[in-house]
Amino acid sequence: MKRLLIVAHAPSPNTRRLRAAVASGARSGEVEGVEVVVKAPLDAGPDDVLACDALVLGTPENLGYMSGALKDFFDRSYYPCLDRTQGLPFAFYIRAGHDGTGTRRAIESITTGLRWRQVQPPLICRGEYRDEFEEQCRELGLYVAASLEAGLI
Repeated sequence: MKRLLIVAHAPSPNTRRLRAAVASGARSGEVEGVEVVVKAPLDAGPDDVLACDALVLGTPENLGYMSGALKDFFDRSYYPCLDRTQGLPFAFYIRAGHDGTGTRRAIESITTGLRWRQVQPPLICRGEYRDEFEEQCRELGLYVAASLEAGLI
């Protein structure tokens, strides 16, 4: 059984819906060989990353950057994972009230340093909240889990 770790900061009802949608997609009946583990960034750490086969990150855009909680996760996980998780498949989504550019740049900078492998373009849910964001997040979770199960990532 492969393990997909979802680390997403969800401080609001809308961001909780997005995190739940990613998990729902990953746990779809179409995917049977993947264990899905969902953790808040402050509850996740290097041991979780070392135990997973792929990762989905989620964050709101805070002042043009990722949430402090997700940054804390990276701060605690970076060096313990640096030489042990090269090539780790990952994807991420951003709930952006503006454009998400700074948040995307920050996540891509850190994950490039870790030498993780981005398997899907970033999903940036921009502007006013729309229900379609949940379907996009569900598709992201399904894509990553199904690809992991099939050995494509």
